Amino acid sequence: MATTTVIATNRRARHLYAVLDTLEAGVMLVGTEVKSLRLGRVSLVDAFATIDDGEVWLRGLHINEYAMGTWTNHTPRRVRKLLLNRREIDRWDIRVRESGLSLIPMSMYFSDGRAKVELALVKGKKTWDKRQDLATRDANREIEREFARHVKGQRR
Repeated sequence: MATTTVIATNRRARHLYAVLDTLEAGVMLVGTEVKSLRLGRVSLVDAFATIDDGEVWLRGLHINEYAMGTWTNHTPRRVRKLLLNRREIDRWDIRVRESGLSLIPMSMYFSDGRAKVELALVKGKKTWDKRQDLATRDANREIEREFARHVKGQRR
């Protein structure tokens, strides 16, 4: 049974983008990066992925330097290679090139001791889409409140 420990999530991504498909990818890291990840010292806010020459690269991911590291410490915003199956890379490369979609990391976690990234194929939302999502969420929240009040009133 796989144990999963979430390190970081990109909560803003669901607000800014419509998620079309997701995929799990491994990440190539150096030693001090893993130690910083175990401390939760990572930010996915500006991160995105690109496909160059048949390889997927994670750019803009910020992993803080390890406090106890020495001269072997890593660069916080270096480009990191993602590990994916060739067929998955080719399939996503076609979709990204054809329709102008983007690859955004949604979350980062440890799965059985290995660092993984949940990568999403996304399309940018327009302003009215964002407003519509907020209105739907507010309406659902209000329905839940009324339902809770109604159920609470029946118990008495």
